[in-house]
Amino acid sequence: MLYGALLALGAVGLQWLDYQSLVRRAPQTLYIGLVAAGFLALGVFVGNRLFRALPTQPFNGNPQAQTALGISARELTVLHELAAGQSNKEIARKLSVSPHTVKTHVARLYDKLQATRRTDAVRKARELGLIE
Repeated sequence: MLYGALLALGAVGLQWLDYQSLVRRAPQTLYIGLVAAGFLALGVFVGNRLFRALPTQPFNGNPQAQTALGISARELTVLHELAAGQSNKEIARKLSVSPHTVKTHVARLYDKLQATRRTDAVRKARELGLIE
């Protein structure tokens, strides 16, 4: 055990001497490396502080406007699908209803939002905060 400790101490001493010779031969390179490592750490720290994702509030869909306009939950689902650019057949397939039912929901949404086209209904729904 004593022999192992002496060997370890000798290895540490040799490494220390090697380090000392490196510092004497190329101190400028060592200092540049230390400054670069410091700026790297500073850049990572500042980058994490400046560009971290801010906690976002969950989207609630403006329930006051939904209630005031009388938009049902199913109509709101259809409105979300309209905003995603889905056709009546695609919406019907996704919601497991007939295309005529979707057409009825869309017509009611037009009436409630005072819209004449899909794009108009989606724009007004976004303005009211019903959809993102």
